[in-house]
Amino acid sequence: MAIRTVDMKNLKLLKTELTRFMMTYKFALDEMNTKIDILKQEFSYIHDYNPIEHVKSRIKSPESILKKVYKKGYPLTLPSIKENIQDIAGIRITCSFISDIYELSAMLQNQKDIKVIECKDYIKNPKPNGYQSLHLILEVPIFMTDREEQVCVEVQIRTIAMDFWASLEHKIYYKYNKEVPQRLINELKEAAESAAQLDQKMEKIHKEMNEMKELLNSEDDIHELVINNERFHLPFDLLLPLKE
Repeated sequence: MAIRTVDMKNLKLLKTELTRFMMTYKFALDEMNTKIDILKQEFSYIHDYNPIEHVKSRIKSPESILKKVYKKGYPLTLPSIKENIQDIAGIRITCSFISDIYELSAMLQNQKDIKVIECKDYIKNPKPNGYQSLHLILEVPIFMTDREEQVCVEVQIRTIAMDFWASLEHKIYYKYNKEVPQRLINELKEAAESAAQLDQKMEKIHKEMNEMKELLNSEDDIHELVINNERFHLPFDLLLPLKE
């Protein structure tokens, strides 16, 4: 009976540590999502344009983490998992254009409390199967009640076309249990190339539209401020450089 009591006590301690471990990744996702939302709103207000189409976040389940630990042969300890598995917390950002991807990536990397661990550019250097995306491993500080934790978050940034292709490719591989016929593999590669050409064409149109917009902007817009769909008139004196 005493042994059972000790075992239960140890199990409870282990459960507490596992809970705290998983919660740090949830908090890291919350922190990153807040940062992304701030950038999204700033773009909308200041630049009258939002490059972020969609944001999706997830945390790997304990079962998925365990499978990866066994597959990679890592020690089954929390410090080892934290050091070696850097995609427990993940965020996928879908952008409108390729230029948006790099601009958003630079903004995230330049934030003072974010440390860049790794950057893999599968847009300039696509995978052999045609997959394209920008992958970042970012480390963010999380402040707990009794400690500060540095937690890794994987951020994938891609265009709508890249995301569409990746989603369908995943479904096809799942349907065929990863044994996809070579004919379909070739067609998937061709589809990826077509998606890349579409992105480049849309980028060109986007650039030309921006140039036209700059020429057509009226001076009246300068005297108006829009926040939360509410319009404010700006007095001329307020637009003058502030005196010391």
